[in-house]
Amino acid sequence: MLVVGIDPGLSRCGYGVVRQKGRVTEAVAAGVIRTDKDDPVPQRLHELHTEMVELLNDYQPDAVAIEQVLFQVNVRTAMGVGQASGVAMAAGAGAGAEVFEYSPTQIKKAITGWGGADKEQMSQMVQTLLRLPEPLKPVDAADAVAVALCHLAHAPAASRIQAAV
Repeated sequence: MLVVGIDPGLSRCGYGVVRQKGRVTEAVAAGVIRTDKDDPVPQRLHELHTEMVELLNDYQPDAVAIEQVLFQVNVRTAMGVGQASGVAMAAGAGAGAEVFEYSPTQIKKAITGWGGADKEQMSQMVQTLLRLPEPLKPVDAADAVAVALCHLAHAPAASRIQAAV
């Protein structure tokens, strides 16, 4: 199974591509799609969509897993994250992949076993789970890989639920 994880953001949208074959899980790619904060929002969303479609066409994932936006203190940031999340959902559906959303707590529990894990703990566990020589940088890419790993942990149950619906 090939999963693209997305840590949505309008300025920096993290992505992580993870493959699971049997009991072996490996990182395939990770990075950040950036947009210029000085450009108009519609242009930035178009750029994000274009890059996301290209990424999904390149990897042809079975699933796209996206971190849900649950709370942001800054309304402007929340709007951008929500818009970026919508772009990722649309791109995933357009690529023919199943699209899933996971809350930050679900992701933290799947990766560290504890829903209150901090960024450092998450980064260390992603590094450990994928047997990487060093932590992934930038943090947006590491977070996106964590989202993909979360989906792999939930995939058997998620597939059964979707099949039943």
